[in-house]
Amino acid sequence: MMPPPVALIFLLKGLAVGLSIAAPVGPIGLLCIRRSLEQGRMAGLATGLGAATADTAFGAIAGFGLTAVSGFLLAHVTSLRLVGGAALCYLGVRTFLSAPARKAAQAGTDGLLSAYGSTVLLTLANPMTILSFVAMFAGFGIALSPNYLAAGTLVAGVFIGSALWWLFLSSSVAWMRHRLSGEWMQTINRLSGGAIVVFGLYSLSTLLAR
Repeated sequence: MMPPPVALIFLLKGLAVGLSIAAPVGPIGLLCIRRSLEQGRMAGLATGLGAATADTAFGAIAGFGLTAVSGFLLAHVTSLRLVGGAALCYLGVRTFLSAPARKAAQAGTDGLLSAYGSTVLLTLANPMTILSFVAMFAGFGIALSPNYLAAGTLVAGVFIGSALWWLFLSSSVAWMRHRLSGEWMQTINRLSGGAIVVFGLYSLSTLLAR
């Protein structure tokens, strides 16, 4: 058993890592923003929680020292990036060409599950994130040890930190939805769609350098 102060420190460090991984704006952040605008806060939150779930899985691999799993994912990084990059290009083009909805259409259960599942798969398609977790754990002075309770507390903190960010982002964007005109919504579709395509093309371009 860990003393409560030690457990709290591990939890807070994990929370900081989760926030640090989730907060930078990338293709998943853009998807969260667009889905929050088009389908409401719950769709945006489901998108973010999909990313948080995948990030937590990567954090668990790094935190528990699951070298066999990380080795397998990194060995197939080319295939995963190919699929992930192509999926981002597809989503980006679809977003760019879509007409803005006049009113946010609240997603049903199937829509929320689709938003969650697709984001899990997109995030898992970039296994290099495992290396980011290893580097950030080291930067925070977190010693990776066979202490499963400490590693579990750390990983729980990663999920909480990531989930809090996505809750904040989806809620903030959904709150602004009715303040945006159709022209602004169209502009957001164009900009976010174009940016997502750029992220997808960049992911694909890294395969040429290998």
